[in-house]
Amino acid sequence: MNCKTFLMTAAAVLTLGGAAQAETPIKLGVLNDMSSLYADISGPGSVVAAKLAVEDFAKINPDLKVEVIGADHQNKPDIGSNIARQWYDRENVDVILDTTTSSVALAVSEVTKEKKKIFIPSGGGTSDLTGKSCSPYTVHWTYDTWALANGTGSAMTKQGADTWYMLVADYAFGAALERDTTEAVTKAGGKVVGSVKHPLNSSDFSSFLLRAQASKAKVVALANAGSDMINTIKQAAEFGLTQGGQSLAGLLIFSSDVKALGLQAAQGLVLTEAFYWDQTDATRAFSKRFAEKFNGKMPTSSQAGVYSSVLHYLKAVTAAKSKDSDVVMAKMKELPIDDALFGKGSVRADGRAIHNMYLYQVKKPSESKGEWDLYKVLATIPADEAFRPMDQGGCPLVAKK
Repeated sequence: MNCKTFLMTAAAVLTLGGAAQAETPIKLGVLNDMSSLYADISGPGSVVAAKLAVEDFAKINPDLKVEVIGADHQNKPDIGSNIARQWYDRENVDVILDTTTSSVALAVSEVTKEKKKIFIPSGGGTSDLTGKSCSPYTVHWTYDTWALANGTGSAMTKQGADTWYMLVADYAFGAALERDTTEAVTKAGGKVVGSVKHPLNSSDFSSFLLRAQASKAKVVALANAGSDMINTIKQAAEFGLTQGGQSLAGLLIFSSDVKALGLQAAQGLVLTEAFYWDQTDATRAFSKRFAEKFNGKMPTSSQAGVYSSVLHYLKAVTAAKSKDSDVVMAKMKELPIDDALFGKGSVRADGRAIHNMYLYQVKKPSESKGEWDLYKVLATIPADEAFRPMDQGGCPLVAKK
């Protein structure tokens, strides 16, 4: 297999109802981009987050044995699918986690449905994972394109930014974010006047930015992520987009992106996220532990989502006294979400994990009090408003009900 794989092990024996079962560890597979444009968003940091969740769960359930393995899908659906099959068929992985890159997440979701194994994406963003492509074995954690579009898109349109031009990453995530943002902007009274698609992992955005500049739209929205989004913003500054009166909207921005850009370039950006390290005493305490294990870096929302989803999965396994996917999934949907990072929430019938989302604005350099002091909160989006209504997604699981 043409991928990087590494193994990490954490903590000691969960009694699942019998000595034979007790000897079998729970095995968690963190599958994401470990080395390319999304590595800072998830990458090895998501493995660290999964291990911290196992460590914390073991404090309450000391008789626990869990293995955490990680692999690099290289942002390619075929590689992601092959890893998923190998993990399930040969390595006895019980659940696959994170999976940045929506096209890979959709492919892995199909494999897990076929194998009747659980999949909990945190980094993959397309809302189709709980819509037309929903699965009885997939729980979509952290965020999705609908939540981003209705957070940032609706808020900016209602503030008067009513004409939009979109730069779109040319794969499943970009298409879903363009669709969901167009719907949100239109619903709020605005209009998307044009869009242009760019290849994944691009280096030169000049021609795309010139089209956006020529459109005279009030907002140039970036339906991309990671280094693509960072490079777009840097080159937009060179073209003087904001100096010319246009606003930039990063529809998927992580704290690692803002850190890479610097506050001078990123100041004023409005964004929607599920987690920020400096939100509460509990998030600060977790983030300090994370940073100690990960070169001083604070966790992104995707990495925090891996931590939260692992805790919920392990709670469900414990309550079910089984690793059987159907039994555990029913328990995941029955038990409330309640952890220090995401607070209270639930898992819906369509597989969407529901929790609060937040509208943030990137601070000016003069407002920041430290290296990672990046955001200020503009609004809290309640859990019951943050995500697409279940009856509007087209999920066959909901239709059956």
